[in-house]
Amino acid sequence: MSLIVQKYGGTSVADCEKITAAARKAIRAQKEGHQVLMVVSAMGKNTDMLVGLAKEITERPSAREMDMLLSTGEQVSVSLMAMAIHALGYKAVSLTGAQIGIKTDSTHTKARIHSIETSRVQRLLDEGNIVIAAGFQGIDENFEITTLGRGGSDTTAVALAAVLNADACEINTDVDGVYTTDPRVLPDARKLSRISYDEMLELASLGAGVMHSRSIEFAKKFGVPIHVRSSFTDVPGTMIVDQVESKSRPVSGAAITKNEARVTVEGVPDIPGISHQLFASIASRAIAVDMVVQNVGNDGKANVSFTVPEEELQQTLEAVKEVHEGIHDSNISHDNQVSKVSVVGLGMADQPGVADKMFRVLSEADINIQMITTSEIKISVLVAREDAQRALQIVHNGFQLDVAPDDAPQSAEAVKRERELDAAEVVAQLRFMEDLTIDDISLDNSQALVTIRQIPDTPGIAAKVFEAIAETGILVDMIVQNVGRDGSANISFTIPRESVADAQKVTETIGKDLGAEEVTTKADAAKLSVSGIGLRSHTSVGIRMFEALSKAGINVDLINTSEVMVNVIVDNSKADDALACLKEAFADVLMDSK
Repeated sequence: MSLIVQKYGGTSVADCEKITAAARKAIRAQKEGHQVLMVVSAMGKNTDMLVGLAKEITERPSAREMDMLLSTGEQVSVSLMAMAIHALGYKAVSLTGAQIGIKTDSTHTKARIHSIETSRVQRLLDEGNIVIAAGFQGIDENFEITTLGRGGSDTTAVALAAVLNADACEINTDVDGVYTTDPRVLPDARKLSRISYDEMLELASLGAGVMHSRSIEFAKKFGVPIHVRSSFTDVPGTMIVDQVESKSRPVSGAAITKNEARVTVEGVPDIPGISHQLFASIASRAIAVDMVVQNVGNDGKANVSFTVPEEELQQTLEAVKEVHEGIHDSNISHDNQVSKVSVVGLGMADQPGVADKMFRVLSEADINIQMITTSEIKISVLVAREDAQRALQIVHNGFQLDVAPDDAPQSAEAVKRERELDAAEVVAQLRFMEDLTIDDISLDNSQALVTIRQIPDTPGIAAKVFEAIAETGILVDMIVQNVGRDGSANISFTIPRESVADAQKVTETIGKDLGAEEVTTKADAAKLSVSGIGLRSHTSVGIRMFEALSKAGINVDLINTSEVMVNVIVDNSKADDALACLKEAFADVLMDSK
């Protein structure tokens, strides 16, 4: 008999009428021949109410007592849900996280799952019960109640689906699926019938609030299909699976991250260890760094720019200034009126011209790009906040995201879980269930690096550069645009080494036309990539990379980051040493080593 996990968020169980409606939905699934496990959040605004009560007592409640308090919200929901199912004439049992056996670490308010006991839940399901599990919570080794933090109920649902080998996990919520962009921001956003795990991870990291990154990481790691759908209708929603919606279209979604701040450290000594010092200082304050851009050094100096949430700008500047004391003649600048606009799609890796198109449509709208960073499946640009909404609309229209591609499924189709794990494999994987997982550390030493320095920073420069490159048929891999001096910009990009002569020729021509200070090429570049699951929720990945390379005396020429990959460019003469030191640094989380 197939097993379906159904998760219901707070708005889906906000009152008794909605609880009864969710109970009927679970009963229908059971009558169709499925075993049903429900994961339920606290009712509506219940969590906010509990937080408010705590604040009335004290402004600084202890984390342990907050977990004790907040876990009661889900306990109310699961018991009422069981009562509703009983009242409709069916069998149900409600369980807290502790009663299920969800074991976590001891980090109160943001615990990570270590293991899940399945025997009790499976026995109750086999006895014909609909099992209702409290989301968001577990217990540590000392039997202390813990909560999983933001998106905790989603994480509980996907984790239970993983360990129980469920056929699918339904996320029932107040929206009817995943959209090409936030429909509250752009009314012409289109509901996707299907999206891949990696695309969803990138969109979640960019602020798509449908699901939290941790739950998608679980799903990808354990091959769990997720169906995001409305709690209030039976209309199919969006499947999150391995496959993309369309093989013909390179971009699946677009997103805007409005409240960003940019920090630039200009004139940093271009020597091993500086990136590690800088980002270690920021990480020590638990600040999440997003876009990271480092250009090739000039005269022994380099510029490093990155973005952080606007509300964390002052803390970030304090962290940078701590390092700045040891960095001579460096200038620190910042801008707290910027936003990030991104496009995401697995098809970018196979279809050229995506970056050119994005830069061109923004140029035609006279929107200036301040920073660029790219990965295999994402392009992000930083623009002035006043231009951000318009930029999102233009990019969304430019890639025709409002129109369904011809080869897209008409609606979300049920997808059976492809990869089933036997009991021994599940137990083995539970040891590192929510740990950082590095899938691969790879070296590409067939690259060359081109840098255009000190271009006047005006709308359209990126479009002109990359359209000129595209006309020659040269494939571009990494693209980085950073802030330069006095209203200028620096652009660096990598290409196949055999194309370096042609690239230098066309770049020098376009650089001259644009008034660039100089164009340089480096034919012996090597790209190192660390890819895996949890790179964003485990913020130490970049620090560990920079520290390992620093200790080995290897300088980093270029950096860019994404949700699923961190890339650096180093000198090819150091490539093998760099690969070896990174494999050693990540040996404890590299899949091949486990």
